Amino acid sequence: MPARLIIKEVGPWPMNAYLVVCEETQASVIVDPGADADTILSLAQGTQVQAILITHGHPDHIGALAEVKAATGSPIYLHPKDAEQFELAFDRHLQDGQVIPVGTLRMRAIRTPGHTPGMTCLDLGDGRILVGDTIFVGGPGKTWSAEDFAVTMHTMQTIVFAWPDLTRFYPGHGPSGTIGEERPAFEAFIRRGWQPSLFGDVTWTE
Repeated sequence: MPARLIIKEVGPWPMNAYLVVCEETQASVIVDPGADADTILSLAQGTQVQAILITHGHPDHIGALAEVKAATGSPIYLHPKDAEQFELAFDRHLQDGQVIPVGTLRMRAIRTPGHTPGMTCLDLGDGRILVGDTIFVGGPGKTWSAEDFAVTMHTMQTIVFAWPDLTRFYPGHGPSGTIGEERPAFEAFIRRGWQPSLFGDVTWTE
């Protein structure tokens, strides 16, 4: 039985917070509690929150983390590289390839560095992946240096666009998309090439 995925925009940015629920057991995980703790906790009512998963350590993705942690008592999973960079406390490492059980579901962590060093996607195992700020409809996540953009492009070429075309990705901001819909523009971007100094808010069409 596929996971039930609940999406809620929170905060002034806004940011997509997610609740993943195992329909069979009503176990759940909260992903990226960026703001509005009461709203996020209300989404989880009637479920047993097993964990709080953080795709990356930017403030807009963890603004309500302390309140959600206090209310649920659930362990926080975070990649140690982001914990170090952003000086964040966590309970359990979120490592590449790690399996996170949610009732009878098995989510899998996929490290996708670039936007942050510990950026991690969460594969629901049914063709849906929560990608944080790895990729958006129209382009990759923002970078703050040319070196970071080079890492992002390596991630895109070796990981993200190796996913099947039917893979639906759910980003930290904005609408979901599919790899197949993004592939033509991405491949055209690769063919054109880019300046070695490029970074920032990049789109596939520039």
